[in-house]
Amino acid sequence: MKKNINTIFTVTIFCLCAMGSPAQSIDKVINAVEVERIEKTLSSDDMKGRKTFSPDIERAADFISAEFKKDGLQYFQGMKDYRQSFNMIKTKFISAEGDFDGAPLDAKNIIAFTTDADLTINNISGYEKIFIAADSNFIRNALKYVQSDKNYLLIVDTANSLGFNRLKRFKQQSLKRANGVVFVLSSLNPLKYNLHIRHELSEAGLSNVVGILPGKSKKDEYVVFSGHYDHLGIGKPDGRGDSIYNGANDDAAGTTAVLMLAKYFSQLKNNERTLVFVAFTAEEIGEYGSQYFAKQINPDKVAAMLNIEMIGTDSKWGANSAYITGYERSDLGKILQANLTGSKFHFEPDPYPAQNLFYRSDNASLAAVGVPAHTISTSKMDNEPNYHKQSDEIGTLNMNNMAEIIKAIAISSNTIVSGKDTPARVAKQNR
Repeated sequence: MKKNINTIFTVTIFCLCAMGSPAQSIDKVINAVEVERIEKTLSSDDMKGRKTFSPDIERAADFISAEFKKDGLQYFQGMKDYRQSFNMIKTKFISAEGDFDGAPLDAKNIIAFTTDADLTINNISGYEKIFIAADSNFIRNALKYVQSDKNYLLIVDTANSLGFNRLKRFKQQSLKRANGVVFVLSSLNPLKYNLHIRHELSEAGLSNVVGILPGKSKKDEYVVFSGHYDHLGIGKPDGRGDSIYNGANDDAAGTTAVLMLAKYFSQLKNNERTLVFVAFTAEEIGEYGSQYFAKQINPDKVAAMLNIEMIGTDSKWGANSAYITGYERSDLGKILQANLTGSKFHFEPDPYPAQNLFYRSDNASLAAVGVPAHTISTSKMDNEPNYHKQSDEIGTLNMNNMAEIIKAIAISSNTIVSGKDTPARVAKQNR
């Protein structure tokens, strides 16, 4: 394809100015060769799909930590290394029984999010009872209750039976919690109720990988760049005989972007705000890594969060474009786009509102507490052929376009990193 020389000249000058040093082009730091090196490692068969709780995800964490060390990142909030470790409670269901107004309940219609081995709920146990009628956004709204800090008994109308069954995949593990959230699938909204639920509990350790570049004049204000490094592991062989869910796009691509941005800003050395680079764990099983992270950082001090998820394929608008989830919830997108004036790249609002993508990635954990936290993606979620399949491999990705997207994120975030722009806060979720 013939290239427009004037456009290339404009973009090159723009990139050099963004770097702050005319001697060094951003292309020397962020390029397809370096993107492929990182992406190839994270999505290799050797990583065996980076499943949460597996030894394989630890190898990925080792690689990410080594990259942070190479770029001279510091540890986060007094940590002794780049691993932000925490424990999760794994729950093995033993039994559930109970009744609504004397009518017995079927155990398969009860889901309990709890870290109590033995839980009893009745009219005097202090659980707020809420009836959830037919709800097209059931999973999204249900997870708001799950991530709350209150005790709930949620009666789920049978019209939500499909979503109710999908919710079961989130209940096998949880962060340590003082509250309980119990869902019961029923057409009844009882006056009297009694439930007894038992689990076998065990603990397992997980780690986010976090590194920082301290700011200069605004050291106590943070800008977070994130992606998740976990995926689905190994499953049954597909039609090609492949059993490994490599997760090249989901989300080795986003993690690659985080590592490239860390390298870029560590060489630039002019960030006024402190930059936090984090690879989250356990996104695929309920965003537990970002939930834990959100409780370790003061959300009022986070100026913005740019979460990066699935940028390995072209967007619906083609190359040099990406969309921002929850675009209308703050002016982050407008700030980023304004900083790209004169370039060939453009950000767009999320074209898939029915998919509720704003709540389906790690940005949701910080957005819930008011941070202008958004996800940048190119994934065609109405027709992404390799999504959550063994075929999500590096050969399906566009390294050149990935590099352009990462450069666009670096350049467009410049005024937020420098402290010149501060995006408006998003509305906190009521929990």
